[in-house]
Amino acid sequence: MKGLKYQLKSVLRDKFCLMTFLLPILVAVALNFMGSIDLSTLGELHFGVLENDLSPQTVTWLERYGPVTEYGTPEELTAAVNEPSTNVIGVRAEGDSLKTSISGDELDIFRQAAVTLPALYEQREETEQVEVLALERPDILESFQGIFIPAVLIVAMFMGCTFNAMNIISEKEDGVAFINEILPMTPSQYIFQKVVVGFLFGSLSSIVTACICFKLSWQNFGLMLVLIVLSSFVAALIGLFIGKLSEGLMIGVVYIKIVMLVFIAVPIVCALIGVSGLLAVICNIVPSQPAFDGIMALSAGNMGTAIKDIGILAIHCVAWFALYVLISTQHKRHTTQ
Repeated sequence: MKGLKYQLKSVLRDKFCLMTFLLPILVAVALNFMGSIDLSTLGELHFGVLENDLSPQTVTWLERYGPVTEYGTPEELTAAVNEPSTNVIGVRAEGDSLKTSISGDELDIFRQAAVTLPALYEQREETEQVEVLALERPDILESFQGIFIPAVLIVAMFMGCTFNAMNIISEKEDGVAFINEILPMTPSQYIFQKVVVGFLFGSLSSIVTACICFKLSWQNFGLMLVLIVLSSFVAALIGLFIGKLSEGLMIGVVYIKIVMLVFIAVPIVCALIGVSGLLAVICNIVPSQPAFDGIMALSAGNMGTAIKDIGILAIHCVAWFALYVLISTQHKRHTTQ
């Protein structure tokens, strides 16, 4: 029990661990209460014209498609068009038609609009007679909402890995690791002492995040809780491996970043490209993949897939625990000889 209290004090002193614990909760609150970000203005047309160059009727016609800004001199208009941070389309009168100018670094949609605008202006009388049906603008981020939330949960579950790795590395640098090697502790006792705090904090962070982001039935919440517990336990065990393999703080940070990148990248890429068959089985070697897939399945109400992913995570727990016990036992025998 004293060992657990010592580990808990280490968490409260470590700002990096506290940030890892609180960050997923803050992101979950932002995703849940701030709503979707409106990116519609990024695709809006912007026009630049010269003062007294176009008729008021033409300016009014342009304002139907986007904001119009007037400039006093051709140099000011050219500078606005060439500004890299904008997509301003220059519009000038050319007889009874219009002439457009662009810088060439715009997106394809703005280049096409600049090319089409003169012909559209010449046919403005015919186009005004066309009946226009305004469709509801789709939410650009809505399709990715189901990916963002599981990714945030994966980060929350990873907290235990970060704490355990950093805790063991700090003990190596302080010389405490040598004391642990001569203490009368079995590998299982050492694992329990090291895993429990990181595991509990990772689970707590994930549970709070899940409660904020999901509205699940009691049955589905029970399955979500099992997914969180198993995932957090595996992450905490992997933190022990990182701590044991790291010779110093900087090396440990590099290992943590690599593992976290793999934890997040593999399930997101699988979700985006829709892997299946043998490749999907191979991806399940990464523990975050069944956790991510199970969370996605529960959010969609697919309990069968979630139960399957729970089984895969249970296998991960047994395999990683047995591997660490085996390595620790052999290492202790080697040091005592």
